Amino acid sequence: MMQDVWTQLGPTIAAIMFIWTMYQNYFPHELRGHIRRYTNKLVSYFYPYMHIIFYELETEGWFERSKAYVAIERYLSKNSSTQAKRLKANAVKDGQSLVLTMDDHEEITDEYKGEKVWWISSQKPASRQTISFYREDEKRYFKLKFHKKNRDLITNSYLKYVLDEGKAISVKERQRKLYTNNKGDGGGYRYRGGRMWSGVVFEHPSTFDTLAMDPNKKQEIIDDLETFSKSKDYYAKIGKAWKRGYLLYGPPGTGKSSMIAAMANFLKYDIYDLELTSVKDNTELRKLLIDTTGQRETNKKKKEEEDKGKNEEDAIKEKMKKGGEVKEKQSEVTLSGLLNFIDGLWSAIGGERLIVFTTNYVEKLDPALIRRGRMDKHIVLSYCCFESFKVLAHNYLDVVESHVHFPEIRRLLEETNMTPADIAENLMPKSSKENADTCLERLIKALETAKEEAKLKAEEEERAKAAEKEKEEKDREEKKEVTDTEEAKNTDGVNEKDNCVKENGDVSKG
Repeated sequence: MMQDVWTQLGPTIAAIMFIWTMYQNYFPHELRGHIRRYTNKLVSYFYPYMHIIFYELETEGWFERSKAYVAIERYLSKNSSTQAKRLKANAVKDGQSLVLTMDDHEEITDEYKGEKVWWISSQKPASRQTISFYREDEKRYFKLKFHKKNRDLITNSYLKYVLDEGKAISVKERQRKLYTNNKGDGGGYRYRGGRMWSGVVFEHPSTFDTLAMDPNKKQEIIDDLETFSKSKDYYAKIGKAWKRGYLLYGPPGTGKSSMIAAMANFLKYDIYDLELTSVKDNTELRKLLIDTTGQRETNKKKKEEEDKGKNEEDAIKEKMKKGGEVKEKQSEVTLSGLLNFIDGLWSAIGGERLIVFTTNYVEKLDPALIRRGRMDKHIVLSYCCFESFKVLAHNYLDVVESHVHFPEIRRLLEETNMTPADIAENLMPKSSKENADTCLERLIKALETAKEEAKLKAEEEERAKAAEKEKEEKDREEKKEVTDTEEAKNTDGVNEKDNCVKENGDVSKG
């Protein structure tokens, strides 16, 4: 009986194969398109599902991966590890961890607002006529299948949710970078592959937990950053570019660079350190701003937030004059160009960003540069107070509760100035034999020495002022004596002249 079935099916299968071969080889492309279109329309009456395809490559035969594909891949990774039977492992953060994604021809399910959808990972057969650097099995795509009744839900809400979640996961997985602007021949960018920025892996360990600051002030900054990072819709509502300016100022060694690193680590941002002396003119400054967006694409960054860290050299800031130019090594960046970079039309390019200026001497900056609206938050990082010291003592010595030396240290910190960097250096154990008591005693001695040096310096300055004042008084007295002498000479000359006139008059009368 089975033999009879195969005998009957044989001619039918052969006929189907013959017709399919004729269709593939001899039917015109336009005719096949019409047949396929009407066939799909007929099937859609009975098939209740819709498909959306997301290809891996932006263009055929090129290396650039689609941002949507990458975001979907990251989003699906959370379900792939539990549902898919065959998985692919990809290293992230320089091989420190692995991300599991579903392999080709795997299917997983997802649920959104009570509705079920299916994701299929597959391949697109490569065209034999297309020249490509990729192998045929690398032309992949994701197919999303869902019921046609959920069309509006999927297209208006679900896809945006998937892309946003995928980007957020990518941000957590990726290795962040620290960039600095390149300088080419004549101030241009004609080397290093034409790149305007050079980057290295950013691995600075600074966090807000390790910053030596007053806890209340620290929490205020954290709240401000967190509010800013979640305010995309609010900034769009009020018609402002999604950016925020920070001005950090204070003496050297008070933690300005550590603050920038802590902000970047808190928000998971990259840092772009802009050296103004390497920028030829305002045009190249704008190009640098634009390239902070292109840089992410070139290096396949999945994140749309950037931290714009600008550590201006004090020499440049001292030369900033209102409406004038900043000139150093042929740099022709004007103050107006810098201001336009901060909050002009070009500042909205690239989406979310923080612009951070640091300086040791805030009084030397032009008021137009640091006014509210450009630098939204001014943060003074001054000498170490007792609350900041307690943070350092906890970080360096694991001293959590009060210590017997704390009252003495509090008194000395109120009487003398010492930067957090100097405090930290004295708290750091110099050998395995040193304990908390030893380090705190060394700090007390350093504070006493600093107090004595400050006292001697103040006395020396007083003596210098007194000597200068005495010299000024002496100069005034000498000048007065000279003036009096000249006046006396002038008076004597007038008297002699009068006497001569009188004598001449007497002779004439005689």
